[in-house]
Amino acid sequence: MFTGIVQGIAVVEDVTAATGLSTFAIRLPDDSADGVNIGASVAINGTCLTVTRQAGNTLFFDAMQETLRLTTLGDLEPGHSINFERAARIGDEIGGHLLSGHIHTTASVIEILRPENNVTIWFEVPEQWARYIFPKGYIAINGASLTIGEVARNRFNIHLIPETLRATTFGAVEEGMKVNIEIDSQTQTIVDTLARLGYDSQASKTTNLGLASS
Repeated sequence: MFTGIVQGIAVVEDVTAATGLSTFAIRLPDDSADGVNIGASVAINGTCLTVTRQAGNTLFFDAMQETLRLTTLGDLEPGHSINFERAARIGDEIGGHLLSGHIHTTASVIEILRPENNVTIWFEVPEQWARYIFPKGYIAINGASLTIGEVARNRFNIHLIPETLRATTFGAVEEGMKVNIEIDSQTQTIVDTLARLGYDSQASKTTNLGLASS
């Protein structure tokens, strides 16, 4: 389980591809890997991966073909920067919202606006996931817990302050890039429950705007 509060930016040192499997060597900032055990979970751009080996601040992870297909991890190359978060512990402050580290889909960056002192980024998701996206609701993008701004069909935006841009890889995002998306589990449960009760997707959105962002 994760909180969606990115703990820093790590760097991909090496990617070793084999049949149906890729092994990533990822170097965390100094002291960020202290106390990591083999088998521990770490979110890499929001994707929960298991530590298989450690060499100082460099952690090694294996990703199966299905993970590579469903996420952006298959596009990672040596030198790329990623967001990371170590698994939450009982008693940790939950500053974002609870995440599983299981990616639902990817989104494309379609527009970046840079008004003074902040950045607004527009994303586009596959149509089938738009039903879970609400203004002021939660969403996790590359492992960061964020509040949704505006929504227009299967497009939505987020507003980022300078601290978020500094502490995550969003400061280097470019149009055309793809990002990992984890839908808020509470929102998904509400929408799916209402659908089973016979409400259409538009009615679900109208009825539950407040619930989705609670």
